[in-house]
Amino acid sequence: MRRSERKRERPDLGILAGRTLFGLQKELFTRLSTMGHAEVRPRHGAVLAYLDAEGSRASDLAAQSGQHKQVIGTLVDELVALGYVERRPDPADRRAKLVVPTELGLDHMEKSDAVLVEMEAEHARAVGEEAYAEFKRVFQLVAERQTGVR
Repeated sequence: MRRSERKRERPDLGILAGRTLFGLQKELFTRLSTMGHAEVRPRHGAVLAYLDAEGSRASDLAAQSGQHKQVIGTLVDELVALGYVERRPDPADRRAKLVVPTELGLDHMEKSDAVLVEMEAEHARAVGEEAYAEFKRVFQLVAERQTGVR
């Protein structure tokens, strides 16, 4: 059996995770585009998916997303230019900056959350509520084990 056939018939965790991520991103960002957020790209998820409504430090976004701080800085610059976030002094430490969502950023975050809830409900209907709940439970355990992040 050729490698490509083996990977199609018995995909490993990396292939399954990649397919899931890329498929989810494509559908999510296509839906968000029709909801007024056409300029946001999947790469911006490294910031927007982890951003707290009251703001987050770039170092925390880097740690949570698994991206380098420099990558997060570039993505924040792009999102500032697009009007989704702004940098503000951190009230807890004036030397530090917080990345804070603007109204446009909050709208994106709310719509993204709603679309993901819909997508998960669609998966649960397709495979069964119990099976999907068990999948999520096990997938979370595997992700925590793989990354060491709870």
